[in-house]
Amino acid sequence: MQLTIKRSEAGHEPAGESSAAEPAIQTRRLNIHYGSFHAVRDIELAFRKNRITAIIGPSGCGKSTVLRSLNRMNELMPGTHTTGEVLYHGRNIYDPQVDPVEVRRRIGMVFQKPNPFPKSIYENIAWGARINGYRGNMDELVEKSLRSAALWDEVKDKLAQNALRLSGGQQQRLCIARSIAIEPDIILMDEPASALDPIATLKIEELMTELARRYTIVIVTHNMQQASRISDYTCFLMVDEGRTGFLVEYAPTEELFVRPRDKRTEDYISGRFG
Repeated sequence: MQLTIKRSEAGHEPAGESSAAEPAIQTRRLNIHYGSFHAVRDIELAFRKNRITAIIGPSGCGKSTVLRSLNRMNELMPGTHTTGEVLYHGRNIYDPQVDPVEVRRRIGMVFQKPNPFPKSIYENIAWGARINGYRGNMDELVEKSLRSAALWDEVKDKLAQNALRLSGGQQQRLCIARSIAIEPDIILMDEPASALDPIATLKIEELMTELARRYTIVIVTHNMQQASRISDYTCFLMVDEGRTGFLVEYAPTEELFVRPRDKRTEDYISGRFG
């Protein structure tokens, strides 16, 4: 069944956010298990439209698990069990009647390590769009997507070249362009710059800021400076004694970094643990 688009009710809001604002996507009582391991518990978040939200926290706290829950990527791992809700336009994407392929078309994912297809630069964009039913002018779509990812000027004369010959930073921007080509509403990014050099990282950050004008972006990052530079909102996760991740604080980024409400947030940001 296709996803039904309708207005959703606001759930747990970041501190300082108007309750009247409609979230792009939100979680309610989200719990995820990998086999018998309880990975994250009772996560309630409401991600704002056309904003960048950073998910931070120590290793093993469930940042990537929460991110992947937003487009059902976790269920590709055997033994994963999810309870609670992830509401997208008011519809729980974990409803058995919702098509996970349609979910992942509307909510794209960019991974930590660039993963271009072993095809030409052109086909990296065209192939994904084609299998998702695109029937328009493919040349125009390829150019538009590469321009949106700030890559067109660098590759316009070598579209037939194998994408694996691009630099790491270019490959990551190509993967972002590939995600854009299928016209998602939301783009999830799992540490998209962690494997890149500082110059390539800066280009990715500038690109994210530009893309947020048209898309909702959720990013996992270990880099506190990166979170403070590029995100509008930040949520901080940590783990309990059983190594289960939980939400400590969610607020506008400046507020969370400058005036955290929870002492554990202050301790983490200041480097006292993690």
